[in-house]
Amino acid sequence: MRADRLVLGLFGVASVVNILGAAIGSRPLDWASKPLLLPLLALWFYLNQRARGVRPTTGILAALLFSWAGDVALQFDGSTAFIIGMALFGTAHVFYVTTFIRNGALDRVRRLPMLLVPIGYAIFLVAALTWLWPALSEAGLAVPMAVYGTLLSSTAALASAFGWRTALGGGLFLISDLLIAVDVADAFTIPGPPVWVMVTYIAAQFLLASGWAGRRTP
Repeated sequence: MRADRLVLGLFGVASVVNILGAAIGSRPLDWASKPLLLPLLALWFYLNQRARGVRPTTGILAALLFSWAGDVALQFDGSTAFIIGMALFGTAHVFYVTTFIRNGALDRVRRLPMLLVPIGYAIFLVAALTWLWPALSEAGLAVPMAVYGTLLSSTAALASAFGWRTALGGGLFLISDLLIAVDVADAFTIPGPPVWVMVTYIAAQFLLASGWAGRRTP
């Protein structure tokens, strides 16, 4: 078996364990699995690119590893840990955005009909911030969330330039973090077990990494 496929299988196992932990509210399962997710995905991305004879994209690897650091920070309670986690994830999005721009995303999304994608995300971001702003302001998070939301929306919009996998990954990333923002603002309670943040997040990161790994390069 190729090494990248073995690592991808381990990522799948860690993902299932993490989602199960979220479903039953098990902190030990969460702590045992969540810190493994992004390192395994980054290792898979690296090995997969090498197996294809392609030089691994350092910007994507950096985005995955800063996301891992953000995951670890958010394992701890408190506003300080939340701000640190947001800053680390914001850095991850800077790497995503920079990588996409360097590979021609702006040229693709500035033309119709692709131009509708960033416009749509901009409208969505403004609407979400308008809805959540009062509660986020009370928590002292309105401005940081606005900055982070802009970076996140940029990742989602630019990811659409590289095929359906990265496009869907960017969209799911936005949904995952919107669910976190809604919870922080106490604006809405999603029925059922609290698994949707991690389901959308894990799917988003996998789709971004696998979509980029599988894209056709000039």
